[in-house]
Amino acid sequence: FMGAALGAALSQPAPQALSVFAALGAGMAAPYLAASLFPAAARMLPRPGPWMVRFKTFMAFPMFATVVWLLWVLGLQAGVDAVAAVLGLLVAAAFGVWVLGIPARSRAGKFIGAGAAGLALLGAAAWAWPAFQQTAGTALAADASGDWQAWSPQALAQARAGGRPVFVDFTAAWCVTCQYNKRTTLADPGLVEDFRAKGVVLMRADWTRRDETITQALKELGRSGVPVYAVYRKDAQQPTLLSELPSVDEVRQALAAP
Repeated sequence: FMGAALGAALSQPAPQALSVFAALGAGMAAPYLAASLFPAAARMLPRPGPWMVRFKTFMAFPMFATVVWLLWVLGLQAGVDAVAAVLGLLVAAAFGVWVLGIPARSRAGKFIGAGAAGLALLGAAAWAWPAFQQTAGTALAADASGDWQAWSPQALAQARAGGRPVFVDFTAAWCVTCQYNKRTTLADPGLVEDFRAKGVVLMRADWTRRDETITQALKELGRSGVPVYAVYRKDAQQPTLLSELPSVDEVRQALAAP
């Protein structure tokens, strides 16, 4: 969630940008400052003990979940072959770690183990490399389905020339906030019905692969990252930009504004 703040900071003049970084730093340092200024607060923290080992193990599961999410993003970017390639590399790496962990009784045994681990990794890398050279444009286009259509400058201009309001969702597969909004506010049944009743053209600009055309459109809107939600009303010259976590009421108000 700090990505949008950092992206906005980089597009601002130096004083504003530095103030954003200073605020982030102050927030991260606040717990340590509180413990230093108020020792009683530090005494409220749990004491070290065996629970820390179990907690460390427990925290591995969010990391596993992150791997699943990243593989999903990779699948959208490069296809299922790239996902299989990464999984193959992980298997090879696990095999290498297992081999290196086997106690060796001699120096020759250590070299053999290291060689086997290296060969496994090199073989997996050679097998996986071609998969990363492929693209998956069809996978990215799949997100523009149902009531939504793929965004393009030409499609936007055509819809506006036809006198219809347009709602553009600038999104990316790796953007957690984008995916949250997509499954909550933008999927709200009442809001979907409002879109249809008002004849709103729904467009989705997928920035997963950092498309240059979408990048230029974001710059024209004064943004450097996603999510960005733009409402183009019928007679308005400039679009209305919504917040990064828009509510259903906010979207409705933007559509109803004169």
